[in-house]
Amino acid sequence: MADFQLYNTMSRTVEPFAPADGRVVRMYTCGPTVYNPAHLGNFRTFLFEDLLRRTLRLRGWRVEQVMNLTDVDDKIIRRASDQGKTIREVTEPIVEIFHRDREYLRIERAEHYPKATDYIAQMIALVARLVERGVAYQAEDGSVYFAIDRFPQYGRLSRLDTREIRSGARVSQDDYSKENAQDFALWKAAKDEDERSGAAWDSPWGRGRPGWHLECSAMAMDLLGETLDLHCGGIDLVFPHHEDEIAQSEAATGRTFSRVWCHGEFLLIDSAKMAKRVGNVVNVQTLREQGVHGAAVRHLVFGTHYRQQLNLTPEQLDASMQATRRIGNFADRLAAERAGTPELAEAAERLEAEVRAALFNDLNAPQALDALFTFINRANAELDRGGSDVPALERARAAFATVDGVLDLVPRLEADPALAAWVEERLGARKAARARRDFAEADRIRAEIEARGVMIEDTPAGTRWKLAG
Repeated sequence: MADFQLYNTMSRTVEPFAPADGRVVRMYTCGPTVYNPAHLGNFRTFLFEDLLRRTLRLRGWRVEQVMNLTDVDDKIIRRASDQGKTIREVTEPIVEIFHRDREYLRIERAEHYPKATDYIAQMIALVARLVERGVAYQAEDGSVYFAIDRFPQYGRLSRLDTREIRSGARVSQDDYSKENAQDFALWKAAKDEDERSGAAWDSPWGRGRPGWHLECSAMAMDLLGETLDLHCGGIDLVFPHHEDEIAQSEAATGRTFSRVWCHGEFLLIDSAKMAKRVGNVVNVQTLREQGVHGAAVRHLVFGTHYRQQLNLTPEQLDASMQATRRIGNFADRLAAERAGTPELAEAAERLEAEVRAALFNDLNAPQALDALFTFINRANAELDRGGSDVPALERARAAFATVDGVLDLVPRLEADPALAAWVEERLGARKAARARRDFAEADRIRAEIEARGVMIEDTPAGTRWKLAG
C-alpha cells in the first residue's frame, strides 16, 4: 500500500505515519466542553478528524478513537451556579445536542465518548503519581499544581521560550491566555459553588475537582494506553492544553505521550475567529433551519485544507449546496444506468488512485474534491455515449462508493418515519391507479406527494423517492 503522510505539529513537518503495531491507530481527539452547543468552528475540527478517521481506514488500518466530553470545568460550574442547577443538569442536554449535530454532519461515532466526571478516580491516581515523583505540589490554597520548571522538556510542542517562564507563578483557572506560562492546577480545592453544583470529590488533598488539562491525560491513557499513536485537536489547543497534557503525562510515565500531534486551523467569520466571546457564533441548528444539509457543510469544510484558515461566507455555503446537489444527481444517474463504456472503468480507476494519493498526502481534501468532479464530468460524458459494458458500470459504482465512503457528500435528507410511511402508502395508491389506467388519479397523487417536499422518479427498476433539497 501507499505511504500515508501527515503533518506532525511536534516536528513541524509532513512525515510518514503508521500505527505502532501496524494495525490499529489509537487516536485521541479533544471533544467539546458541554456547557453550550458546539459551534461550527468546533465542528470544523471534528469534521477534519472525521476525514482523518475515514482516511486511516481507507489506508487499511482499524481506528480506536476516543473523544472526550468535558463535563466539569470553570465555565460549566459558573453556568450551574447561575442557574441553580447541578453540573449534570447543565451538561446532559448539551451532550444530546452534540450527538444530534454530529449525526447531522455525518461525523462517524467514535469508539469512546468518556465524560470527565466518570474518570475522577483515574485523575486522582495520576495526580498522586506526579506528587510522588516530585513534579507536583500542594500549595497554600489547598490545590495541587504541576511544577513546570521540574519538567525540562516543557514547551517542545508550542516552541515556547521557557526562559520567559516566571518560576513559582501559578494559574488556577481552566481558560487562560497563551502568554501565561505558569504552574497549572492539577487538582483544585473545592469552593462553595463547586459543592453546590455537584462538582467536588474526596481526594488525598481534600475535597476538590480536577483541572481541565488533567482530564484528557487520565482518560486518554486509561482507554488507549500510555503512548498514543495520534492526538488531534484545534490549533488553539497547542498551548496551553496540549503542552500541559504532555508535561503531566510524560512526567508520570516516563514515556512519550503521543507519537504524533495533528491540529486543524480556525474557521473564520468575516476574517475573525469564530468564538462565543466574540459573538460571531454559527451553530449547526442555525444551518439546519436555513435548509443547509450536512453534505454541503462537509463540502465547504473539505474545500480548504485542514491546516489553512477557512473564512465562512454565504456565497461559499451556496456554492457547496450547488456542488453537492450535482454530486447527488450524479449518484442517482449512476444508480439508474444499466451499462457503461470501457473508458468509464478507466475513469473509475483514475478516480480511486487520485483520491487515495491526495488523502494519503496529509489529507489533501481539496485535491480529492477536484478528482471527484473531474470523474463526474468524464463519467457523465461516457454515460451519454451509451455502451453495453456492465462490468465498467459496476467498477464506476464501486469507485464512487469508495470515495463517498470517505468524503460522504451525497445529499440525503432523512424523512421522519410518519412521512416515509405516508409516501409509501401514496406510491402504492398511485401504482394501483396506473395499473387500472386512471392516469388522472395517478397524476393527482404525484402532485400530492410533491406538495409535501418529496421528489419521485419512475425508473425501469420501479419508482424511487427522496426529499427535495
